Amino acid sequence: MPESPSDELHPNCQRVNQLLQAHGLPGRVRLLAEPAPTAKAAADQLGCDIGAIANSLVFTTSAGEPLLVMTSGAHRVDQAVVGELLGQPIRRATPDFVRQHTGQPIGGVAPIGHPAPVRTLVDRDLSAFELLWAAGGIPHAVFPLSYRELVLITGGTEASVA
Repeated sequence: MPESPSDELHPNCQRVNQLLQAHGLPGRVRLLAEPAPTAKAAADQLGCDIGAIANSLVFTTSAGEPLLVMTSGAHRVDQAVVGELLGQPIRRATPDFVRQHTGQPIGGVAPIGHPAPVRTLVDRDLSAFELLWAAGGIPHAVFPLSYRELVLITGGTEASVA
């Protein structure tokens, strides 16, 4: 898949590229032919295992704080398990809450590039894959990275979330 020139990219994608570069990572945002608002749609277009899609799911805690869970596209987040890890219940965030805290739309939330840091959990199941794909800030954009790079750039906590 060809890399898109940065001057043609959406500002969200440009911000992700800037942050990847600042972390010294080689991955760059690429545009897909079609939107990929789900892990299956992304995996189908990329020709990879659905488990290698690092899904960005935003939740809200009972205290009203955002929580980003980077999970394998192969399964769902168990909200009770994550709530126990945090010591408080969580629920799926509304589209408005997601955009407010990430600056990005559902289906395209990148693990980085948000207006302010968002507490992040990184699904340990993603470590089974040499190469992961994460959203690049809009539903048409993705970028490659490793599990270790995902943990590094998000400052996330490794956890079992399924």
